[in-house]
Amino acid sequence: MPSPFLLRHGLLFALLALLAGCAGLTSREALEGQGDPERWRAHKREIGALDAWQISGKVGIQAPRESGSGTLFWLQRQDYYDIRLSGPLGRGAARLTGRPGGIELEVAGQGRYQAESPEALLEQQLGWRLPVSHLLWWVRGLPAPGSRSQLTLDGDSHLARLRQDGWQVEYQRYAEQNGFWLPERLKLYGQDLVITLVIKDWQPRRLGL
Repeated sequence: MPSPFLLRHGLLFALLALLAGCAGLTSREALEGQGDPERWRAHKREIGALDAWQISGKVGIQAPRESGSGTLFWLQRQDYYDIRLSGPLGRGAARLTGRPGGIELEVAGQGRYQAESPEALLEQQLGWRLPVSHLLWWVRGLPAPGSRSQLTLDGDSHLARLRQDGWQVEYQRYAEQNGFWLPERLKLYGQDLVITLVIKDWQPRRLGL
């Protein structure tokens, strides 16, 4: 007859296994498409470890009353970001910088503004409802944590399409950069905006290692 010690620990291990199984079943990601889920999870872990990058490219914005294009520069260093847009919609240059406890938007010829979130700043000053906090993840080809997402994988087990928080992101092209497969062209569809990002240069890094 098994000892009480073995029974207690056997029940504990069974409970932990059950909880682990439930956690997998209640995942906040709904997967579909051609890709292999295991390869996707491995890719997600690898790209999720990137906490620093430098991006340069082009951005196109289509809004209900106006549209235009411009250049994009994005510097990310863990919790600090510096995003610069030049020329979109004829508004000149805009620079959005943020770190924990401080977010600032500088618009050429207008001044500097502060708010509690980057989304609030851009909507107040530029009239755009951009999910900046989610873009930190979407630009890497990952769903943002903290909310449900529906993912469609391509044949290489990368994101082909993402639906999250009222937005749809289409990943039209990837490129290998320093050993990492990262989006090179993506399109975002919101309620009243269509945004096209074309990334000409990716410089990914891992500062945390």
